[in-house]
Amino acid sequence: MTEDVRPRFDDPVDPPPSGTPWTVLRLLRWSTQYLDAKGVEGGRLDVEHLLADTLGVGRLDLYTQFERPLQPEELSAFRPRLLERARHRPLQYILGRASFREIELQVDERVLVPRPETEELVGAVLSRVREWGRDDLVALDLGTGSGAIALSLLVEGPFSRVWATDSSADALEVAEANAASLDLSRRVTFARGDLFQPLPDELRADVLVSNPPYISPGELASLQPEVRLHEPEEALVAPGDGLAILERIVDGAGEVLMPGGLLALEVGAGQAPAVVERLEEARRWGTPVVLRDLGHHERIVLATLERERDPAGSPRGTN
Repeated sequence: MTEDVRPRFDDPVDPPPSGTPWTVLRLLRWSTQYLDAKGVEGGRLDVEHLLADTLGVGRLDLYTQFERPLQPEELSAFRPRLLERARHRPLQYILGRASFREIELQVDERVLVPRPETEELVGAVLSRVREWGRDDLVALDLGTGSGAIALSLLVEGPFSRVWATDSSADALEVAEANAASLDLSRRVTFARGDLFQPLPDELRADVLVSNPPYISPGELASLQPEVRLHEPEEALVAPGDGLAILERIVDGAGEVLMPGGLLALEVGAGQAPAVVERLEEARRWGTPVVLRDLGHHERIVLATLERERDPAGSPRGTN
């Protein structure tokens, strides 16, 4: 039997000899090893995305072009993007876009990179509201960021309108651009302000969904450099133990939801019990449901509003 002496992808590789062009395969291998040496996780996949985008081809198309020589201008365009990734700038910021469920969003340092856990949050909301058999629902998205939640609800769900708030004018610029690119601007209202504050007093919604900041200040230093160094801190960190904003949302949600309305929250690891306790103490909510994410962390809390406001309760949006 003849021994296969072809190099493996992760075998050490050197730049080509002077005067010899880089091929797709050599550049993929060398760049992957370069990112690995810089401590970048998932380097091979990121290199494939960066090179495919630079060459204007699909990622899988690279596998049929391993021996293709790169032109000098292609290499010049790829090199600075690789260096950005080596400095732990998120891939999505370098590309300027991120996939989220069925849509593609523009993203940059003004907004968080959408997470798979938030895709699961949207999925949980859609599963619940589809059981209602209505097609004219109104939703609220507090802390909308890039608009990922709000726009996904409109694309996939039975919603006629979504109100989305954020305290960051920069984030709302990104969200509005994403709504325009998806031709959804007429069905979503973006409002700048703190949580409930910019909403009309008379507004009542069927669903309130939020992925608010829930990382405590003490946890920030332990986050991956992609997050710690590049994503907006104000969209990540909540005061104290990380529960402050979640608690404000729980306390104010009953004032903006219709009876029978759904509250859906993404929470940090270990925070679900405290959020459930807050809901139960209010005595306005049905039994909360806690869902685990793909990493088996308790990540999503769902609750249905069952009671009108206690006359002695606090005003909307306060705690």
